[in-house]
Amino acid sequence: MTDFAKLIEADKGQPARTIQILDVKNFEDWLKDQSESVRSIVKAYKFVANPKSFLILPIASSKGQKDKSEQGDFTVVAGVKNHKKLDPWALAKLGGKLPEGKYRLKGASAKGGLFSWLIPQHSFERYKEVENKQGPSVLLVKEEISKVDEAVRQADATALVRDMVNTPAADMGPDKIEDIVEKLADKHDADLKVTRGDTLEKHFPMIHGVGKAAMREHAPRLIELKWGKADAPKIAIVGKGVTFDSGGLSMKSPAGMLIMKKDMGGAAHAIALAKMIMEGNLPVQLHLLVPAVENSVDGHALRPGDILNSRKGLTVEIGNTDAEGRLVLGDALTLAGEEEPELIIDFATLTGAARVALGPDLPALFCNNDDMAAGLIESGEEEDDPLWRMPLWSRYEYRLNSPIADTNNVATGSFAGCITAALFLKKFVPKNTPWAHFDTYAWRPASKAGRPKGGEALGLRASWTYLKARYDK
Repeated sequence: MTDFAKLIEADKGQPARTIQILDVKNFEDWLKDQSESVRSIVKAYKFVANPKSFLILPIASSKGQKDKSEQGDFTVVAGVKNHKKLDPWALAKLGGKLPEGKYRLKGASAKGGLFSWLIPQHSFERYKEVENKQGPSVLLVKEEISKVDEAVRQADATALVRDMVNTPAADMGPDKIEDIVEKLADKHDADLKVTRGDTLEKHFPMIHGVGKAAMREHAPRLIELKWGKADAPKIAIVGKGVTFDSGGLSMKSPAGMLIMKKDMGGAAHAIALAKMIMEGNLPVQLHLLVPAVENSVDGHALRPGDILNSRKGLTVEIGNTDAEGRLVLGDALTLAGEEEPELIIDFATLTGAARVALGPDLPALFCNNDDMAAGLIESGEEEDDPLWRMPLWSRYEYRLNSPIADTNNVATGSFAGCITAALFLKKFVPKNTPWAHFDTYAWRPASKAGRPKGGEALGLRASWTYLKARYDK
């Protein structure tokens, strides 16, 4: 894991290259004060300080080097949306592409953009040796230490999600997810409880039902971590941990399975959020629940038409074994509710319907509490980690009806798939408990600055910022 803390240093006047921060409004004023050679270079490269653009200028062409701290072989001019307040992705192209060395910002505070300086310098390299890899780009800052710590915390958590999701299922099975949670529990003096294998059948029959086909090699389990003081408010964080989703007997196509290693992305988000809560010492009682299973095929596999019991006591007819994530979440959400938490948040790579509706970058947010939903969306806007609220439209509940069980796990027809999936989960959440469900993709199909193709944290920073604003007062 990248040591993000080493990529930021306190600015004590040490020599560093300068990054001049500009926006389109102050660009012309800056340009007027530059030497003729600088103006010529800027014009040749058609640089006009558009957001996330930058230009490297030879030091000999720069005007007005004032002191020994402004040294180096070149300077940088960079465009942002607003130089007075950097957005969370403002420095994404710089942190990942500038040569090794130390830099300081001129014309802006680094406060809002620290995260975007850090995260581009992380890459997933477990299986591929990177040749001629450059060293770190270090940013010198005068920000208060809390802002630096917060940026490092967010970068650490985001990198954890990306790495977990990018890791193939052979190396990220239920046992490996358990190992990750166990290390977190040891580090933060938290309590860990794991219910594995056939012992799940009595108390968590839906988790057992989904995972039993992989029992021999990748036994299913419910991983629980508890942390915090007994007098603090209780919160529950739940994450879908399907380490590989073949679709079961309702098997996916070969193309549909290509990135199904990412189906544990909900678990990765939940674990990363728990990590932030503990490292940030948020004054809460944390209950992390991760149902970790592989949805596989053998003679014991769950069949369409089977009836499963649930921890809640509801019987569930299996209309499709590829709708397994909502089953394992149902048992975990039931247990979470039994602890009477103040709120529940769950993350899941649950439906293709959410991606059809909102695309890969925008997680669907379902929430039974307007204040909580508004707070999460506002936090998402603050962090440039956007969410879109979808309706828990109760008039679609009839589509989950079963003639022989309390409910079906899938709706009739193909309409409103992400809504009916959320309505299924709602059956396992206490009525008066504020609950937010993130139907997130956990994957980026194309690269952006600071955001490579592959596993991605979507909704993580929004959730953390919401919880911090709610409890860290």
